[in-house]
Amino acid sequence: MIPFELAEPSSLSEAISLLDRDDPAVRPIAGGTALMLMMKAGLFRPVRLVSLRRIEARYRRIEVESDGALRIGAMATLSGLERSGPVRDHAPVIARTLRRVANVRVRNVATVGGNLAHADPHLDLPPVWIALGAHALIVGAGAEREIPVEDFFQGYYETALRHDEVIAELVVPSQRGRRAAYLKCTTRSADDWPALGIAVSLALDDGLVSDARVALGAATATPLRLHAAEGVLDGARPDAATLARAGEAAVAEAEIVGDDRGSAPYKKHLLRVFLARAVTLAIEAA
Repeated sequence: MIPFELAEPSSLSEAISLLDRDDPAVRPIAGGTALMLMMKAGLFRPVRLVSLRRIEARYRRIEVESDGALRIGAMATLSGLERSGPVRDHAPVIARTLRRVANVRVRNVATVGGNLAHADPHLDLPPVWIALGAHALIVGAGAEREIPVEDFFQGYYETALRHDEVIAELVVPSQRGRRAAYLKCTTRSADDWPALGIAVSLALDDGLVSDARVALGAATATPLRLHAAEGVLDGARPDAATLARAGEAAVAEAEIVGDDRGSAPYKKHLLRVFLARAVTLAIEAA
């Protein structure tokens, strides 16, 4: 690796002041599990890295708001998220998903904000955030903005973040009365990158699905919300025929991308199968 400057500010505002809106070679670093690999491979050559490890402790906290929403600091580690009592009580699908994300060494270091900002389309958590309706609180020089995670990804490894902004927190709205599940298909070990990952969140009223949210990862250039599949599920009884129609709607809507984990036709088949399984699992996860 070529030499670079490492700054270690003690506050978020100081960290933001050290970034440069016009220079992508100046970048914040949290856990660094992905960024360091990119640097070692020569894919990213920083001029300055701004470490977020010493900023205020509030950005590591995981708390429940008075309305039942989860507020998750961007510097919380994935293992902290996995073990969090508030997460298990208010959005247990997050904790269940994390059991099969990478390995414990990575989860002990990788952070919630860094994982989201990295924007690798194969990541497991983005579809879950989208299905749960999560929003990211983004902080820049003198300004804050909130953006739904489903709108955060702008392209392959591209996000809505400017170079002088960082993710401060994630907010997951109250999931009272809702059921959720995440499933992934891997072609190697259970904790490997998925060939396809799908998250589902829904409510059930007298046996009928309502307010379904379906999100797809690993099979498209960016994590994607599947509105057409949601439209098939909403107001319907989740029987085999409905699930089959939802699967076909999902395949027609999503632009599936093949890679070394599976061809596009293979992933389309996975989408049909795993969407039905995820809906069924969500319904069972009362």
